[in-house]
Amino acid sequence: MKFIVSRDVLYKNLSAISGVLGTNSTLPILDNFLFTVEGDVLTLMASDLDATMTATVQLTYVEGEGAVAIPSKTLLETLKLMPETPITFDIDVDNNIIKFNTENGKYDSSCFPGEEYPAIKIIEDPQSFEIHAPILQRAFSKTLFATGSDELRPNMMGVLCELSSDNITFVATDAHKLVRYKNNAVKVNDSTSFILPKKPITHLKSILVGVNDMVKVEYTDNAHHIRFSFDNIVLFSSLKEGKFPAYQAVIPKENPNKFVVERKDFYKSICRVGIFSSQSTFQVRISLSDVKTVITAEDLDFSNKAEESILGSYSGENMDIGFNSKFLREMLENLDSKEVALEMSQPNRAALLTPTEQDSSEDLLMLIMPVMLNY
Repeated sequence: MKFIVSRDVLYKNLSAISGVLGTNSTLPILDNFLFTVEGDVLTLMASDLDATMTATVQLTYVEGEGAVAIPSKTLLETLKLMPETPITFDIDVDNNIIKFNTENGKYDSSCFPGEEYPAIKIIEDPQSFEIHAPILQRAFSKTLFATGSDELRPNMMGVLCELSSDNITFVATDAHKLVRYKNNAVKVNDSTSFILPKKPITHLKSILVGVNDMVKVEYTDNAHHIRFSFDNIVLFSSLKEGKFPAYQAVIPKENPNKFVVERKDFYKSICRVGIFSSQSTFQVRISLSDVKTVITAEDLDFSNKAEESILGSYSGENMDIGFNSKFLREMLENLDSKEVALEMSQPNRAALLTPTEQDSSEDLLMLIMPVMLNY
């Protein structure tokens, strides 16, 4: 089997699919890319069993057909250091040797039979919808940071996707913070929901940057697998098992105390004051009144203390409420409006953080649990 491919085209596509490769794979074959040539099309594949990505490349010169697994690390590192040039791949399937040559270099590497590589599962009779890539990328960007990392709660280690006749909703939570992103760009007749695993969609988020195509999403009724397709890329993934927490129940409906503030000012103040907070709790106190708002932090173990006043508009009863500054900072980082509203009911109840202005097609809400004040 022999073919010629551009270095830039090959490196771009291998880089795009390499994010699903595992770091400590139980199957050595998964440390390789699968190259499959059929006709004049080269299909590149990477997998960690839970997720598989493919990219297709049109070839202008090819002899023979077949499949071979090529060590991913060796190939990627070589291509990274190589300038743009045509590369000729000559694969000796019988002896498991691959030669790839350029005008100025010759490289030999071992390879493995393609049939050893796990095949992609087939999604039979899938349901599907299409979503604009920037919307999907934005949904993942707004929610992924709030996913959990506790392996004892695997149902929180992903993003819930809910489909309905009104909108598409993405939700993530780690029990300390929660993000809900709705967009009415996608509507389906039959409501369903599934939990998208964190690793593959984190990678999908990164490669969707700058993409302006429609993404086709296919899934099954029993919701075990999902497939995203756009341009020449396909991501196939298993879905998280289990039931997502009943998030609607924790979103407070009545929040009479409201603080509206410039997002960047609030973010910078939380960052500065948070430096002086306890490194075990990262607690900051926000003292709210109609006269002024004060943010304080204290670490008694190291005699650290900080206090800042911040300009904003507050309506409601005087209140002192505590938050984990790291969580609050993360949420403010992932908002992009000029102003944000912090809405509260009581110091021991969940607070809501929302942008004051949103696109008519969007509804973004963030929830943060308060911490008990200890000073």
